[in-house]
Amino acid sequence: QLQSKVLILTICAAGIGGTFQYGYNISIINAPTAYIQTFMNQTWLERTGVPLESNVLLLLWSLTVSAYPLGGLAGALGAGPMAIVVGRKMSLLLNNIFVITAALLSGFSRMAKSFEMIMLSRFFTGVNAGVSMNIQPMYLAESAPKKLRGAVALTSASFTALGLVLGQVVGLRELLGGEESWPLLLASNAVPALIQLTALPWFPESPRYLLIDRGDKESCISALQKLRGSSDLSAELEEMLAEQAAVKGQRAKNPWELLRNPALRWQVLSVVVLSSAMQLCGNDSMYFYAAYVFREAGIPQDKIPYVVIGTGSCELITSVTCNLIIDYAGRRPLLLGGYILMAGWAVVFMVALSQQAQISWMPYLSMACIFAYILSFGIGPAGVTGVLPTEVFDQLSRPAAYMICGSLLWFNLFLVGTAFPFIVKSLGHFCYLPFLVVCVGTALYVGFFLPETKGKSFLEISEEFKKRNFKGRPQAGFYKGPEEIKSTVL
Repeated sequence: QLQSKVLILTICAAGIGGTFQYGYNISIINAPTAYIQTFMNQTWLERTGVPLESNVLLLLWSLTVSAYPLGGLAGALGAGPMAIVVGRKMSLLLNNIFVITAALLSGFSRMAKSFEMIMLSRFFTGVNAGVSMNIQPMYLAESAPKKLRGAVALTSASFTALGLVLGQVVGLRELLGGEESWPLLLASNAVPALIQLTALPWFPESPRYLLIDRGDKESCISALQKLRGSSDLSAELEEMLAEQAAVKGQRAKNPWELLRNPALRWQVLSVVVLSSAMQLCGNDSMYFYAAYVFREAGIPQDKIPYVVIGTGSCELITSVTCNLIIDYAGRRPLLLGGYILMAGWAVVFMVALSQQAQISWMPYLSMACIFAYILSFGIGPAGVTGVLPTEVFDQLSRPAAYMICGSLLWFNLFLVGTAFPFIVKSLGHFCYLPFLVVCVGTALYVGFFLPETKGKSFLEISEEFKKRNFKGRPQAGFYKGPEEIKSTVL
């Protein structure tokens, strides 16, 4: 079937230069850590004649690492206006400028004897990831047919996991992780960008964007025909026209309007809770612990990078599995199951860490926990969280919803990265307690307050939320408090 081919190729073209870059750029910085720190020290020595003190070197390295989430935050804030003004597809194409600039900066940093270029390059890489993490799921979910919407939007998580694994593989000493080749490793993110710039222009813009934001019915029908082939488009077009009529005369909303609008209270709360939980659940910190636990389990130091690739592969396998089952199982069961399992594994992990010195087989249990935790994260929270803003907000609120979602994601990534070493220092083996609280709290929220969105049209989902937002409201119809209070002020 030609139409499914076009949809699959659109997914690949958007993914390779989109969320793939997020995962890839998170993992390629790990391999050359020691080499870059040595380079910083040597550069400083050549400039000033004195070596860097260890705490100053640590500070410079922390700034280099935190430039990535700060860039991501800037990208997430810019993604909303970009998606509205230039469109979903064009935003993804323009976004490659940031990553190519970053590749040039890091690629020539050693030649220019400037570690500041690496910091700046990490910031631009972050901007690129911030934009694509917001716009790619939006573009794909708006281009997909209703029955495949969850699976198609979820491919964003699979591309992130694929980027993570490939970054770990390319960062091996045998490939680009050696002392001579680290500038090439950091600049290798230009390759996916060039692939996207070559491929994506051949595919259509989001039909929903063309009709509802641009009011261009002809282009919308032509985009739909490319994506769906010869199948009957009347039902889908009718649903889009109904949504267009529902938002007629309105303009695209900004994040403040979303936060203040009582009709969107539960949607905003759901996105805030789930986006925050995605970074605060401790999955990324598992990667921080992986090398230590594997060392304790008796794996030789030079073999650890290969075992760490196994952890990234776990996330890839589960996000692909999640892709296949999301439109059968539904969103809620995957989220609920994921967070409940993670809470269980967090408890086992803390017990295993505390008994590691006493019981000989405990390091193996800790190792199993790391894999199980990452698998539980991949099966639900990793992918479903990115799909939700597309499903629970209408066309004009969606870019602003992704700005809120993306800003929280990046801010919390920065927060966890900064705070986790201190949490480990103060709580020791029980460092997963804060993450356990987050997992339990999120599971309770999903269980009690989040409606299922599987197989429903965007209008049906917003009707369901309307019932929640205005529950018991008719009885309070006579209340005129705020108006009266306002008038007395006047």
